Amino acid sequence: MSHAIIASIYEARLIAWAKTLPTPLKVVVENEAYDPADGITYLQAFTLPADTASNTLGGDHRMFTGVFQVNIVTPSGKFRGAAGALVDQITALFPLYERNKKGSLTVMTLTPVDPGPGIADGTTFTVSASFQYRADTVN
Repeated sequence: MSHAIIASIYEARLIAWAKTLPTPLKVVVENEAYDPADGITYLQAFTLPADTASNTLGGDHRMFTGVFQVNIVTPSGKFRGAAGALVDQITALFPLYERNKKGSLTVMTLTPVDPGPGIADGTTFTVSASFQYRADTVN
């Protein structure tokens, strides 16, 4: 359940930011149907949960870790420029060690945003930007 809450925290923040850009961007979240027109830039957001752990003998603690990834999908043939600029903005949006809260759950950005390699696929060029997160709960 908490991985879903964590996803909603990061997705909401990304969507709100993407709407404020000079040219607003569509953010596609997991299991959302989207058929983009040719030549537009959009974002895809994913939460990649890792194992849930417990660090107490009583079993009342849960540690949720994983990766939040944003794919920046741009038209191909325009080098890395637009995607690289968006990675920089996403890095500023999710600063290291920042805590975000929803209800009683607090999640922390554990690593700096890290860009992945560019992947050309026909008419699109995709660059991922991701970071690790952690949230702890006690029942």
